[in-house]
Amino acid sequence: MSLSPKSVRVRIAAATAALAVGAGLYTAGAASADHSVPRTDKEIPNLTQVQDKIKAFYGDTVDASGEHYASPDSNYAKQVAGIEKKARAQLEKVVENRAQDRKGGKKPAIVLDLDDTTLLTYNYELRVGFHFTPESQDAYLKSTDMAAVFGMPKLVNWAKSKGIEVFYVTGRGEHQREWSARNLKNVGYKPVADRDHFFLKNKQNPPAYLECGAKCTTVEYKSGTRKYIESKGYDIVANFGDQYSDLAGGYADRTYKLPNPMYYLP
Repeated sequence: MSLSPKSVRVRIAAATAALAVGAGLYTAGAASADHSVPRTDKEIPNLTQVQDKIKAFYGDTVDASGEHYASPDSNYAKQVAGIEKKARAQLEKVVENRAQDRKGGKKPAIVLDLDDTTLLTYNYELRVGFHFTPESQDAYLKSTDMAAVFGMPKLVNWAKSKGIEVFYVTGRGEHQREWSARNLKNVGYKPVADRDHFFLKNKQNPPAYLECGAKCTTVEYKSGTRKYIESKGYDIVANFGDQYSDLAGGYADRTYKLPNPMYYLP
């Protein structure tokens, strides 16, 4: 997920598209959700029922203090595990092929988004009632660690142990760097999120390699950053994100879309 103060977060549209049409019909679902005008109330899903389905998908559990968390045996967790299994199989082949290639070449790398790709926003979303604001996100990240997306630390740490470089590319703001790096470390991600491997949006001082500067769309920002990473001698063998805008624009051999019915970011 790419978050920034001015990000457009179409929550109910995304939930409707994800629940009603699925990932295979994403393009049609997103277009319909964004642009069509309902002719009657029957074309509008009930907001409470949509939220109930989202909670059921994540296996909503509530602790003694009233905080909501996703369950590791939920359908969400099972879907994520299936995606990770496919990614692990691909990365194992990358490692094997690299070992056989005595001439070397570009170093393999993976790129990961943060929110709902490496870190799970579910607790935050329930705390704010699915109503994102930059202020509430700052307050949460400053004081609270999001849980890891189920299974992702294991996959990422394994990749790093096999010589695959790990880069984090997020739409979070530069001012959230310290909180975000702390969170990644605290929930078990071993690859260091330093300035050479952790890219955040910096609208005040955008990097020179982004031609769109401070006006980049999510796709331009993410693909431009991946292009920059590859210019440093890396081959991005896999790119992970929960939004299609995390994955579009090229500069990755394979892409992996993680499930997220809570919001949509163009």
